[in-house]
Amino acid sequence: MRILGIDLGERRIGLAVSDSLGITAQGLKTIQIQKPEDRYTKIIEIIKENKIERLVFGLPKNMNGSLGPQAKKVQEYAQKLGMLANLPIDFEDERLSTVRAEQVLLEANQSRAKRKKSIDRLSAVIILQSYLDRHQSLLKKRNNDE
Repeated sequence: MRILGIDLGERRIGLAVSDSLGITAQGLKTIQIQKPEDRYTKIIEIIKENKIERLVFGLPKNMNGSLGPQAKKVQEYAQKLGMLANLPIDFEDERLSTVRAEQVLLEANQSRAKRKKSIDRLSAVIILQSYLDRHQSLLKKRNNDE
């Protein structure tokens, strides 16, 4: 099952895709948002091209775990995209994913300009990999309990 990880921003959307077994996440691309309709049409094209079967959105929770205005925007967008693409959606807590992505890029000695271009895609990879790891661990636990 191919899963698309989405780090939704106001001007950029970072995308990552899982392998067909749902074990690893790879960075796909970052979409620059020029017009509001780009937020849907470009991603639907990518969904079709990559034969995506599930969408996972990073959910920007507050540090206390509550949902703020940005998280609600992500949920609204996710519901609409899921409906347009006729795909199931899930959410993954994305607290500090951008901070982790920034640390990885700094450790790789990426210039500020290169970091800006790749941080959203790397955040999407972190979000999706976290989701995949969590689900693999749940599957293992279920199998061990049986």
